[in-house]
Parts: sequence; structure tokens; C-alpha cells
Amino acid sequence: MLDSGGGSGRRRSTGSRPKQARGAAERGVPAFSGPHVAGQARRDDGGLFLIRLERVPGGVRLGEWHGSALAKRAPVLPADELADLVARSSEILQPRDADRMAAALAIGSDPALEGEAGVSRGRSGDFKEELRVERLEDGQLRVARWVLRPAVGWELQDAPPMLPAARYAEALSDAARRGLIAPVAQAQPS
Repeated sequence: MLDSGGGSGRRRSTGSRPKQARGAAERGVPAFSGPHVAGQARRDDGGLFLIRLERVPGGVRLGEWHGSALAKRAPVLPADELADLVARSSEILQPRDADRMAAALAIGSDPALEGEAGVSRGRSGDFKEELRVERLEDGQLRVARWVLRPAVGWELQDAPPMLPAARYAEALSDAARRGLIAPVAQAQPS
């Protein structure tokens, strides 16, 4: 015989997440932060913010941090600050990746090259994409991904770029050849 006494007394929640998980999502979960090197940059209004070059799962991320939150835009910083972060990247990256990044900034400029951006080309699914280190009107550099969409053209992906270190090294070395970033002397082992 079936018991019609109301079951075990437990009821399943009709929500898709437990109450604890809903509370954490509403408060906002801090962004992942891996091993990093940081520098400061100044906004147009005079305020300071951090620029961090981080080792993240699958590669490297360059981003602006405001307080303890990662800004949802492509980072903009002075060329010398970018060169300093790359020079200090050996503190956080695997040796092979650190060597690639350091070698990228050891390249001198080539006056025959034109253009306002150092580029590393790749693919994102069916789309062509580029990591660009580009000079802006105010002389600062923006490091961002651009995607070529059919019938639309190149579109800025205004978010902190997260790509393998080799892609960063390729874009940085192209930027150094174009004179966007001054060469940095590599430290000699003692």
C-alpha cells in the first residue's frame, strides 16, 4: 500500500540555485587573480589605477584594476609602463614564456615600417582576429583584441585581452619594430 502521509517531509527547492549560491552571485564574485606584476597609470581625471600583467590559466592577461575589480575594457597605458611590466614578467611566467616576452622588447625599431599598431594575427573560430598594441591620439598604448566580422569589418573587443604569451610577444616585437615601444636592454646573468 502507498503511504499518503505526505512523504519524507523534505521539499525540493523550486529555484535553480541554492540560497547560498544566489547570495554569492548577487554580491559579485571577485575576478580571478593569478601571479602578476603591477604598475600604475593615471586616468584623464587624474585618478590612479593599477595595470597588471597576470599569468592566468591558458596564458597571460593584461588588465586595468580599479580597487579590487578588473575593469571590463582594454587596458590603456604609457609605453614605458608597458615595457616595464614586460621586463618584470620573468617573475611570474614560465621561463620559456618569459624569454619570449623579454626578447620581444630587445628589438630595435625599423624606420621602413609604417603603421600605428604592432599586431599578432590569429583566428577566433571562423573569424580572423588580431592582438594589437596600438598608439592612441594621446600617445598612450592600448592593448586589445580586434575581430574581423564578415560584412562589418574590424571590431574592437573592449575587454582585457587574455591570450598565450607567444601572442603577446609577437604583438610586442612588432610594436617595438614600429617604434611604439623603446627597446629594453636584457639583463645579463651575473
